[in-house]
Amino acid sequence: MDMTTMQIKSVPISAVATVDYTNTSGAIMRKNVKRTIQLQSNVIDPSMTTKINQELKGKIEDFKRTTRVPSDVTIRQTGQGEQEAETSAFLGTALIIALGLIFVILVLQFNSLSKPFIVLNEIFFSVMGVLIGYAVTGMTISTIMLGVGVIGLAGIVIKNGILLIEFTDELRGRGIRTREAAIQAGKIRIIPVMLTAIATMLGLLPLAVGFNIDFKSFLETFNPHIFFGGDSVVFWGPLSWTIIFGLIFAFFLTLMMVPSMYIIAERLRRPMEKFYGTKYVALFGFTGPLFFIFVGIMYGVRKLQGKKVWTGQLKETVAA
Repeated sequence: MDMTTMQIKSVPISAVATVDYTNTSGAIMRKNVKRTIQLQSNVIDPSMTTKINQELKGKIEDFKRTTRVPSDVTIRQTGQGEQEAETSAFLGTALIIALGLIFVILVLQFNSLSKPFIVLNEIFFSVMGVLIGYAVTGMTISTIMLGVGVIGLAGIVIKNGILLIEFTDELRGRGIRTREAAIQAGKIRIIPVMLTAIATMLGLLPLAVGFNIDFKSFLETFNPHIFFGGDSVVFWGPLSWTIIFGLIFAFFLTLMMVPSMYIIAERLRRPMEKFYGTKYVALFGFTGPLFFIFVGIMYGVRKLQGKKVWTGQLKETVAA
């Protein structure tokens, strides 16, 4: 605006600036107040994401070794790989906290330390069944959905273990011997355990195979357009197969491992109480290896204290 005439005047840009046509970024992206340059792309096959991320990690390491990178420049691989690592850490923490809470609740319920360990051991063995199932079928493991599936699997497996142990205790309370009570509990409770496993597996099978029905078309033209697969199976498939594989393995595990560990724990309880003189310490020796470890520790402590060790009592205790 001309201050004398108060009229608008046009001033050419060349009079105040120089124009150069070059390439530049359309926007400045920042993360945690630091400027970033992101290189990203989509993966056509989602199952190949993990393999591609591993190859990119190797390329980045080679680039850092062969190129002098300035000290103020940081090259980091983010995206889905970083999100999976963060999610896996979160699921691991959540699983540890859940197992801790479950252990405390089981201790209060059974008033014992050996029985909660029997139930929790069943979870770890069921995870082995999941890994065996993936290895046999050759399916790709999704870390995130595997963790979520293990947490869901733990609830079902723990329920079956509690059902069997609680019924065994009830039979023992009626005067039945320990071994016979464990066998009868397995025979009687096999039906509820089997029905729970089968119902859960059948309910998850449509999600596992990607079974789809077009209900709108079915109601209008009576053509359901049934097909298998789709985008949803990539997300829900690993979760469903994790629980299915774990339940198949845990079904037989519940009927074999839980009664066996229960009998071992009860048979070791009496000699451990005689040897240590207190049932609270004896609870830690609920398995064979720990029993002999504690026997060796007690033997060494008594030797160091100069006390006479009665080996005859030790042999009698171990034999019992």
